[in-house]
Amino acid sequence: MSLFSIGLSGLNTAQNALTTTSHNFANSATEGYSRQNTIVASAGGQYTSQGFYGYGSNTTTVIRVYDEFLTGQLRGATSASASLATYSDQISQIDNLLADQKGGLAPLMQKFFAAVQAVADTPADPAARQGMLSAGQALVGQVRSASNYFSQLQSGVNDQIGTAVTQVNAYTKQIADLNEEITRLKAASGGQPPNDLLDQRDQAVAELTKLVGAKVVVQDGGTYNVFVGNGQPLVMGKNSYDLKAVASAADPHRTVVAYTLPTGSVYESEPGAITGGSLGGLLQFRTETLDAAQSAVGRLSLAIGESFNGPHKLGMDLNGAIGTDMFKLGTATVLANANNTAITTVATATINNASALTTSDYSLRFDGTNYTLTRLSDNQQMVTPVPAGGATYPLSFSADGFTVQINAAMGTNDSFTIQPTRNAGAGFDMAISDPAKIAAASPARADAAATNKGSGTASLSNVAPGFTLPVGKITATFDGTNYVFTDAGGAPLVPAPVGVPNGSNTDYTINGLTFSFGGTPKAGDSFTLGGNAGGVKDNGNMLTLAKLQNAKTIGGVSSFSEAYAQLVNDVGTRAKSVKIASTSQDSITTQIKTAQQSVSGVNMDEETVSMLRFQQLYQANAKVIQTASTLFDTIIGIGR
Repeated sequence: MSLFSIGLSGLNTAQNALTTTSHNFANSATEGYSRQNTIVASAGGQYTSQGFYGYGSNTTTVIRVYDEFLTGQLRGATSASASLATYSDQISQIDNLLADQKGGLAPLMQKFFAAVQAVADTPADPAARQGMLSAGQALVGQVRSASNYFSQLQSGVNDQIGTAVTQVNAYTKQIADLNEEITRLKAASGGQPPNDLLDQRDQAVAELTKLVGAKVVVQDGGTYNVFVGNGQPLVMGKNSYDLKAVASAADPHRTVVAYTLPTGSVYESEPGAITGGSLGGLLQFRTETLDAAQSAVGRLSLAIGESFNGPHKLGMDLNGAIGTDMFKLGTATVLANANNTAITTVATATINNASALTTSDYSLRFDGTNYTLTRLSDNQQMVTPVPAGGATYPLSFSADGFTVQINAAMGTNDSFTIQPTRNAGAGFDMAISDPAKIAAASPARADAAATNKGSGTASLSNVAPGFTLPVGKITATFDGTNYVFTDAGGAPLVPAPVGVPNGSNTDYTINGLTFSFGGTPKAGDSFTLGGNAGGVKDNGNMLTLAKLQNAKTIGGVSSFSEAYAQLVNDVGTRAKSVKIASTSQDSITTQIKTAQQSVSGVNMDEETVSMLRFQQLYQANAKVIQTASTLFDTIIGIGR
């Protein structure tokens, strides 16, 4: 082996190393680029009697400085960061809406109850009555506004899911194409790694994990297989399988993620299967926070409306008429599953008791043998399974303050989704607009005769739903032992009211109207019982309505304000928790990124040192060739 060959091998080695170093310099700002090293090996030697004399050096390959473990850790951390960041951004919108101290529901509820109290204080004042209607209109308007805002967020989540799925499919197609190209180039180059394509593939996977939590399995030969959810394939070698954003079979207003199988069939992902990345964060936000918040506002509207409508219909307005509903209420929503086979079977739901409602959705399902009603928030069965055999239709199921009814038998595996409160807020409104129709007065009253000599008292103490006013005046006369009731014509009332002791008083109920008699009457004392028409200054019924502000009307444990405060607190606490978790996860991701870059990233100082070292190597080998040329010229000169 001549000095020329050895020097030339060194020149080639130095040039290759300088090329690699230059490539590192050029890609120092390229996202996902891994620093490359030129691997140099001895070219071996030739045996002589004096020993082995070397042939110089060879460049065997160019490799990436790459740590598979750190890269995998970074993918998982990045996916978690993207998920929490998306969740935090979304939930902050709800938190800002609910916690608004000026335009939120809390101050408007306070103003409404203040207006109710104002009417109770001055029931005949038209200004107070109009103020109550205006406050009520502001309250229902804000509830509808909040419900519409939640619906817009639901629509926005649907759109974002569709966008994310499109991006996921673009990356999976890119990864599959890169798998094919990398395999082809490795085969064509005798197994040499196409480093830049490997970096591009890793970067595509990194971008994919920002969108969805994906697991990468490296096959023999270095091919990437990518899976999502419960092991559904996105990439298998050179083939990619698209995700699809489809309308949920259970709720057509809801976009969900569906898988495409290698067979070409498509089916919906199970709830909670898609996690990680911005897509997983969106789905988690919708399930954990958005649905519950929208349903909570709907439940609040139903509770306020039902609580007021009932007592309001037990009072009397300024025109002497019995009160009507004060609020219009939203209704429960029932959605038939798109895959139902018994398409003529219809389910309807009605609210029976707003105070018993939850914020959950429910599923009515028929498995071919039994009907089951399941609360979806905790998967608890709400009724004992009802066998289909012997069932008569319409068939009803009641739970948690509502009743769902089907008109005919359901097909096997058919189901309905019941949303008692989800969209109720959108239908909340005032049912009256005339201040005179506010039923502030009690519907009946008891007047003592002017000739009474004792200290007896009588008053209307309770009004039951379905009551009827007396046709004429009823007279209650104390006979020394009991009260005797006679109608306007002086005839005994039939049936005769029966006294029921109530502490120191005695209650008598007539057609749903309960009058309480107390004190110490004298024989012959009497009271006149009748309708309260003309009692414009009476506030008996309005006092009942004013007490609703602090009544435990929701679940028997919370008032309206307390239930709303709990919603605000739950959302605020979760928003804070998610934000803290997001900040913490970002810190972890940064640390892992720093560790990964310390291995694979381009360090300009190190590359500068390498450039100088390989430059000197090149110069030294050039000197070897120059020396060989001088020796050759000298030998030639001797021969002359």
